[in-house]
Amino acid sequence: MTDDILTSLPMRPLDRIELPRFQVPAGACDVHMHAFGPLSRYPSVARPHYTLPDGKLEHYLGLMSVLGLKRFVIVQPSFYDTDNTCLLDALAAAGPIARGVVMIDPDITERELDRMHVLGVRAVRLDLFKRSGLPLQQIKTFINTMASRVFGRGWHLQFYAPGWLVRDLLDFLGTLPGDFVIDHMGYMLEEDGLTATDFAQLLDLMRHGRCWLKLSGPYRIAKERGYGAVAHLAESIIDAAPQRALWGSDWPHIPDSGRDTGELLNLLMTWAADAQVREMILVDNPARLFGF
Repeated sequence: MTDDILTSLPMRPLDRIELPRFQVPAGACDVHMHAFGPLSRYPSVARPHYTLPDGKLEHYLGLMSVLGLKRFVIVQPSFYDTDNTCLLDALAAAGPIARGVVMIDPDITERELDRMHVLGVRAVRLDLFKRSGLPLQQIKTFINTMASRVFGRGWHLQFYAPGWLVRDLLDFLGTLPGDFVIDHMGYMLEEDGLTATDFAQLLDLMRHGRCWLKLSGPYRIAKERGYGAVAHLAESIIDAAPQRALWGSDWPHIPDSGRDTGELLNLLMTWAADAQVREMILVDNPARLFGF
């Protein structure tokens, strides 16, 4: 492990979770959470970026009850890379209320993809942070390779990428023949040189292409500035194409597992004042994209 490894904080107790301040619609879905298990059963990559968080499925199911959530999507974390065993076990345990987003090697067999589909997998996550140092053409080739394995199944791609790389890929992403999701509002950080014009071009792709944006990880963008610093980004996404906006908790909020997931859900009331729009984001859009 590296010397700068992130250490996760203790999980916030369920009785200290902020309760929803709006009527959570029936069938509400969290499209971005992570599941973890004991290292003795689910070994990590050789050099993880953080210590094993206390992100057990049992705790998350209790959290869903507190928040009125009925469905969720498990996203494969970098902690396990392409070993999806923990995620697939969690899908099997959760049943039809859950879907999965895996990370795969390009040479994975069709038989294994079939098995994943039966368990509830509907997308492949591409960790472009890990590949951000490669030439842009190599990154495009990798995306095309993964797209060829995914779109024919009715699955979609999910991008975990730095905002500057999203910007550099915008024209290319507009040519993809299937749906794709970009995590954490596009991750367009001002400190990385991203501008309002760059974000506007991303919104235009969302309006007119196959792009979906995830209202997740506001603390990743706001840093120490507070959630108010990213409200305009979330509101702009919702105004641009509410039918392609999704909400995700990013639970267990690595490395701050003590973060209040209820507070994050309540941000949606600020970003989307209209109850019908919130229902679209929490219920209709996830059902359409993930096949609930």
